[in-house]
Amino acid sequence: MTEKQQMFHNRLTKVYRHTGKLARKQNIACYRIYDHDLPEFPLAVDIYEDVVHVAEYKRKHGMEDDEHEAWLAACRTTIAAVLEVPEANIYIKVRQRKAGRQGQYEKLGEERTEKIVSEQGLSFIINLTDYLDTGLFTDHRITRDMVRSQCANKKVLNLFCYTGSFSVYAAAGGAASVTSVDMSKTYLNWARRNMQYNKLYDPDIHQYIQDDVIAWLNGAASGSYDLIICDPPTFSNSKRMNDIFDVQRDHVPLLKQLLRLCTPGGRIYFSNNYRGFVLDRDAIPATEVKDITAATTPFDYKGKLHRQCFLLEK
Repeated sequence: MTEKQQMFHNRLTKVYRHTGKLARKQNIACYRIYDHDLPEFPLAVDIYEDVVHVAEYKRKHGMEDDEHEAWLAACRTTIAAVLEVPEANIYIKVRQRKAGRQGQYEKLGEERTEKIVSEQGLSFIINLTDYLDTGLFTDHRITRDMVRSQCANKKVLNLFCYTGSFSVYAAAGGAASVTSVDMSKTYLNWARRNMQYNKLYDPDIHQYIQDDVIAWLNGAASGSYDLIICDPPTFSNSKRMNDIFDVQRDHVPLLKQLLRLCTPGGRIYFSNNYRGFVLDRDAIPATEVKDITAATTPFDYKGKLHRQCFLLEK
């Protein structure tokens, strides 16, 4: 083992000892243990029960292809040794910076290595090989549980719904109806499968809509929903959208639309991953706006999370 690999081994051992202990104590099986802690090892390492998902943040590493492959192989061996998992259970991807939401939708392969994992009493389908992300963002598990606890007999709207994990939580919490909107047919089908796998799917009250969210909002009826979840991309110039979306520039008109759709006293969970995001509170006609970023940050993302989360009340 090289000196640098030994550094990685030592750091991974330290964080896994701490984070793994907290995860076991809280009965959490899917969580993050490492996120670019060392500059020489720009990796995000996530555990999903008995498998490990590793994303390498793309950078100018100065290595030839063969050298880079050897480095990745050494990282795989180190991760397997520290986490005590077979190397075959470690899935590695390169996380490239994409200009817009289409990067998330881009398919990487056709292996379809799927697995069912559990989170807080519910089950979710993850894909370890074919897409940039697995389909389950573990940083939002506290937020999802908040939604579950608040949506009994409520009409729920999940925008930019991705694979529908919030929709599953809402249904599990007894929502009167759940409407999920996303422009990707692939992810909407995935969202429906997640609902079906949890034996919660009811076509009479669970609706999946493929559309440009911003365009769809214009035609949605006022006062239709009691609780809205909105986790938009930072930026999107997808050909399937009618216009370019920029979360910093466009969040005020977006939130005004969501408030229009809310029933009196309704709630909006709004989050995004733009590091420099500043909410224009004065321009948003909500009764109350709370920054719940800290309250929704899980133990495994302390000091590593760049998203922000807000709760608005009409």
